[in-house]
This record gives sequence, C-alpha cells and structure tokens, in this order.
Amino acid sequence: MPHYRSYDGIDLHYRVLGPEEPESGLPPLICLAGGPARDAAYLGDLGGLDATRQLIIPDSRGTGDSPPAEDPAAYAFPRLAEDLEALRAHLGLERFALLAHSASAATAQAYAAAHPHRLTRLVLVCPGSRLQGELPDDAREIFESRAHEDWWPDASVAVQRLAETGDMDEVRGLLLRAAPLAYAHWDEPQRAHAATEGAQLNPVPRAGFWQAVDDRARETLLTALRDVTCPVLVVTGDRDAHSGMRAGELVAASFPHAHLRPLHLVGHYPWVDDPPRFTALIDGFLRTGEPPTT
Repeated sequence: MPHYRSYDGIDLHYRVLGPEEPESGLPPLICLAGGPARDAAYLGDLGGLDATRQLIIPDSRGTGDSPPAEDPAAYAFPRLAEDLEALRAHLGLERFALLAHSASAATAQAYAAAHPHRLTRLVLVCPGSRLQGELPDDAREIFESRAHEDWWPDASVAVQRLAETGDMDEVRGLLLRAAPLAYAHWDEPQRAHAATEGAQLNPVPRAGFWQAVDDRARETLLTALRDVTCPVLVVTGDRDAHSGMRAGELVAASFPHAHLRPLHLVGHYPWVDDPPRFTALIDGFLRTGEPPTT
C-alpha cells in the first residue's frame, strides 16, 4: 500500500483509485474524509468519480491504515493540513484539485489559507460551519420535516440518546439507528453505506480535531480565505439533517468567489443518494471551474 512521509517523519497511508493516466489529462483529485476522523473507506469511489480521473484518498492520522499520532496535537485540523502539504510534495504535484467532505472541509480551508497557490479547484461537500463561528439549526428543521417517514420515531429516540451517552458500543448502535437522517432515502444503498460507520469511528483523533484552535487562530484563518483565488464549489443537500444547508452558505461566503450548489433530494452523502448527478456536477466543475447548469 502506498505511503508518504509527513513533516514529522511519520509514514501515512493513502489509496489510489482510477486510471494511472486519465484520458482527460487532468491531474489527480485529492479527497479528504470527514467524521471527523472517520476511516476514508466510506468515501468509496465517490459515486464513480474515478472513472475519468485519478483519486488520491489519504487516511489521516489514526484512521484506516495510518498510525496514531504520538502527539495528540497532531490530530488538530491545521496540523492535518500540514500532512496534506507533505502528500502533495510526495506526489510531485505543483498544483492540484482538492475535495473535502463534511468535517474535513475545515482541513481543506486551513490548507487553502496556508497554500492558496497550490490549488486549482476546491470542492467542499456538505461542510459544517464551526470554523465560521456559527452553528445553524436548519439541520434540526430538516430532520423534523421528515417526521412522517417510517424510520423517524426510532431515529429521533437515538439522536436524543446519543447526546447522553459516552459508551462507544452504545454509540455505534445508536448511530445506525439515527443514520437515516443523513440520507435522502433509506433504501439498500443507503443502508449498506450506513452499516459501515460503527467500525470506522476513531474516538481519539476525533476528540483532537478541534483542539488548540482558538478564536484568534480561527479568525486569522478566515481572513486568509479572502485571498483564495482558485474556483471553489460548495455542495449542500436539502435532505441533509446532519450539516443542513445554511452551514454551506456560510462557508461559501468565506471565499471571494465561491459557487454554492444546493442539490434537491440529496442528503449528507450525495454520491450515495444520487451518484450520476453528483459525479456530473463535480466532474464538470473540475474541468471548467464552473458548476454545470443542469
């Protein structure tokens, strides 16, 4: 399995999908998993996005096949952005396109703030807005709007219980019961995808993700995002009861020229709910710097 050596000498794992020499001639797309600190296997092939472009999917510290950090501070997302820069250097890429899902949008924004000249495109899928200093409540509104669906009563109980327990075995079971809130539908593809989450959790790296990032550091990072000139696409889903849609609006507003694309009947994992529409959107944006009109 391929590895790269990061800034502190640790060897971290990454996965390569897609053709070695894409017919399009486009550079690889580096894809960051969210969670935070969920094993990157849940990204799969991002709905078939690897058909025309090579995907580089790293396992962050303490997840997947990458070893844990000796220093817990290395789990903080600004330090994970330093790992990403080491991966870029290892791959020999002067510039590259970056996609980040959910919590890893914070890592991607930290990287963009520190290395804006390295990015050709930036795609943020269903991001949260904790970095922006706001936690909108529209995700709860989306969840409540689906109370008529069969899965909702049990999921509602599980969501309440999740806020009250710290036992990881119980957390894993509750997450599966609450999982439908993150998808637009609760059919076989969604059920199979959700069933993997419990085994992909990494509590220690997750706990360290936001450590040592105070308001001053956060404001400095946000100020630097105003100088990011590469095309940026922020994707949200109107059935995403995990991150909601307002968070994506706040993230997009942090950049000078970001495109915001809300998707109808899509949840927190657009490549699972509607693979053709998701891959067409991302592929079109990566090629042109503009989201397709359809």
